[in-house]
Amino acid sequence: MLEFGILGSIEAIGEDGPIRLGGPKQRATLAILLLNANRVVSIDRLADELYAGRAPVTAATQVHRQISELRKTLGPDSGVETRSPGYVIRVSLDQLDLRRFERMTEDAGLALARGEAEAAFELQRAALALWRGPALADLAHEPFAQIAIERLDEIRLAAIELRIDAELALGRHKALVGELTELAAEHLLHEPFVSRLMLALYRSGRQADALEAYRQARETLVESFGIEPNRELRGVERAILNQDPSLDLGPGAFAVRRPNAEPDRVVLVLPSADERLEGLLTVAEPLATSPGGGLMIVRLLADDDALVATAAMLATRRISLDVETRTAAFTSTEPIEDAVRMASTYAIRLLLLDAPPLDLGTVPEGIVSVLERSPCDVGLLTRDEVDWSCGDGVYVPFSGGEHDWTALEIAARLAASGGLALRLVGAKGQPRDGRRDASRLLAAASIAVQRAVGVDASPLLVAAEREALAEAVERATIVVIGLSTRWREEGLGDVRGAVARGRQPTLLVHGGPRPSVLAPVGSDTRYTWTLDHGTSYLQGLSTAAT
Repeated sequence: MLEFGILGSIEAIGEDGPIRLGGPKQRATLAILLLNANRVVSIDRLADELYAGRAPVTAATQVHRQISELRKTLGPDSGVETRSPGYVIRVSLDQLDLRRFERMTEDAGLALARGEAEAAFELQRAALALWRGPALADLAHEPFAQIAIERLDEIRLAAIELRIDAELALGRHKALVGELTELAAEHLLHEPFVSRLMLALYRSGRQADALEAYRQARETLVESFGIEPNRELRGVERAILNQDPSLDLGPGAFAVRRPNAEPDRVVLVLPSADERLEGLLTVAEPLATSPGGGLMIVRLLADDDALVATAAMLATRRISLDVETRTAAFTSTEPIEDAVRMASTYAIRLLLLDAPPLDLGTVPEGIVSVLERSPCDVGLLTRDEVDWSCGDGVYVPFSGGEHDWTALEIAARLAASGGLALRLVGAKGQPRDGRRDASRLLAAASIAVQRAVGVDASPLLVAAEREALAEAVERATIVVIGLSTRWREEGLGDVRGAVARGRQPTLLVHGGPRPSVLAPVGSDTRYTWTLDHGTSYLQGLSTAAT
């Protein structure tokens, strides 16, 4: 049985030892398949990622050749299968180092929750030992790998936090001060390391140093984003100032990682203008109402003329919201860079933007940059506001594509929050072409939604034509649509464009590698999570139906 590794340079190991892989394209092909292990990757997506969105005319032929050569290299046990509309690599939990890491980290988290700190520490130390260096180190220059590398680094940091929590519970605070000081300095905007450093310093009898660590962290956050430290960090500072007995080691000791104490499924709202904020909040606030949800509202300004007034407006709006909210306004000469940086720095699950006027054949350059680089899901709202008291529910045109699953997750949460109907729209069969209808696929999607969110989804079959879809969603409260995997070439695509140009509010969704707004607690240490993640029969149904 082959073993594969991506937690370092990509590698494949057979019975006789490491297998010598081919050139960059072959290694990249293997990496893309492993990052989506047990899920079908379409030929279009493989070509798009292998050629950085500039696939040549012969791209499909090139992909077939790369897969053929990869199979020869890996041998008969490669696990690479042809599954319409592309390929899938089948691996067990024990064959891929990332999967082993995720399983061990999950077990460590459960052990720590049971109070078994020593077992949690040993499990997490063993999990972190699987890392042979930076993830995908030999593919770091490849555009497709950039977001994946960032996400993998995030889960490594989350695993380090978990290991440190176990050591703090074991009373090893003095030994941790040096490591935590280095981690906090290396990751200046990573607040969890600061909170743990403060606790270790306080327990080591260094109260003044603990408060100084907070002061420095606050200064960095305010200067970088104009945002105050999160509730967790402020809570640690307050406890230290009060010399709270719970900070001391022993029964009932202070735990930095309090269940649901700090939002970890945050929606980042980035309006292009003040008047677009309210419309975005009609979507963002319902998504942030789930346990662990929260909002971050940021205005990026071209100059400082309205800086004070905008910051005051956001602060006033923050007080009126019913969910945990942080706000900031600052000037930016590189808004795309700052948007991606905030999404990477904080626990952002969805980056919500108001979409500019959209052309069927193109996506604006700024939006392209965000979609290509965002570590989390991205939503583009095409209308100013959603009136939840009108319409016939949340509609999702669904064909089982990669971003369709993400759109379904978000739509299900919106429907659940507002008590609205969730309707899945699929194509009728075409007997002349031998194509069956999408009812099987819609049933699989409905099962996934019921399991994950507790929401029923009713199917609606329409003719596979742009006009038929536009007519079917005319009564929708909001339409949530996943972008095509070929959005760089197709723009919105013909059918999606027809809906986006309609009268209904439309949310266009692009899925990212970070766990989505519906991800279960503990998913911070998993590479990705979607409704169908880990449920191979659902993915099989979706690919068979398409």
